[in-house]
Amino acid sequence: MRYRFAISPDVHARDLPTWFVLNTRLQRALGRPGRATVHDDFGALHRACAAGEVDLVYANAADTVELVREHGFLPVVRPREVADEAVVVVSATGPVTELDDVPDRLTVAATDAPDVERICRILLEPADLDAGAIDLTVLRNYVLVAKAVITGQVEAGFFLRRAHDNLSATTRGMLRPLISSRIHVVSHCLLLAPGLAELREPLRDFLHTLSRDPAEQSTLAELGAPHGWQPANEDDVEFMVDLMDALKQ
Repeated sequence: MRYRFAISPDVHARDLPTWFVLNTRLQRALGRPGRATVHDDFGALHRACAAGEVDLVYANAADTVELVREHGFLPVVRPREVADEAVVVVSATGPVTELDDVPDRLTVAATDAPDVERICRILLEPADLDAGAIDLTVLRNYVLVAKAVITGQVEAGFFLRRAHDNLSATTRGMLRPLISSRIHVVSHCLLLAPGLAELREPLRDFLHTLSRDPAEQSTLAELGAPHGWQPANEDDVEFMVDLMDALKQ
């Protein structure tokens, strides 16, 4: 049976070849064919998951909660010592340099990553912005979000911190981080569809071996796990469930 591996939309284009190489190595390790698919945005990924077209996915915190809770996906591993933090950015040449400068209404660009949006909205609460005071434009990727901020189409952008840090030095130089989260406990997670539960331990074994090999350090960094992988379990996800529910309120 061929498994279907969904590559998250927030994977940097520069790192996509490493994910495809990982899938090739997974096929050998698991002894079965598999196909990796890149989804352009989170809407496409969510539709594929809802249609039962995804067997393996490296999901952000919000999608991890949804897939485990609603579709019975099983947590396999998560990156060791890597958290999904969010950052609100503004133009480096604009009038906003601190939270006190934020206007009563704010135009914002973001991707459709729900966890990043929720965290960034909370980060802006000290500026006395309620939900109705933020005019949100959803774009396909973080490069477009950066462009919207730099060109003045919007006043601020919501970023996954890692996505911001992966922008080119020139692009980052035209942006100013306004405020960042320090949650530390939210992370991506590799999830497995319940119909392939027998692959959970083989997946963990392979990724654990990968983590222990010094020759794989560059590969691990490009996969977003520079310190390797650690097993993820239902307790880890339950904690994120509680946190995501709290962020919705």
